[in-house]
Amino acid sequence: MKIRYLLDENLPPKLQAAVLRLNGAIDILRVGDPDTPPLGTLDPELLQYLELSQRLLVTDNRRSIPGHLEDHWATGGHSWGVFWLRPSGTIRIWAEALFLIWETSEAEEWIDKVDWIPL
Repeated sequence: MKIRYLLDENLPPKLQAAVLRLNGAIDILRVGDPDTPPLGTLDPELLQYLELSQRLLVTDNRRSIPGHLEDHWATGGHSWGVFWLRPSGTIRIWAEALFLIWETSEAEEWIDKVDWIPL
């Protein structure tokens, strides 16, 4: 199965557009888009949504997500992966990395894994 991304609401909307310019077939949504959690959704609920919708989270939230992710796993939950964006990256670098990962891997490879972009 191809990776399906969900961008955290704190990320610039231009990132979603940049990824889609590289390949319009990539399934990439942003918190607050139709059929996604609304803006302001708490992390535990967001992690539940991600698990049920089989989406990989792309975020720059290194303050609260790690603790909530550990709690989610401790209660038997799973994730379809989390990518933390390094602040040194740019929209272009992040978009190219998301495209490359989408192009070369399957969603199942990222279950319960976390990584950084750029790698």
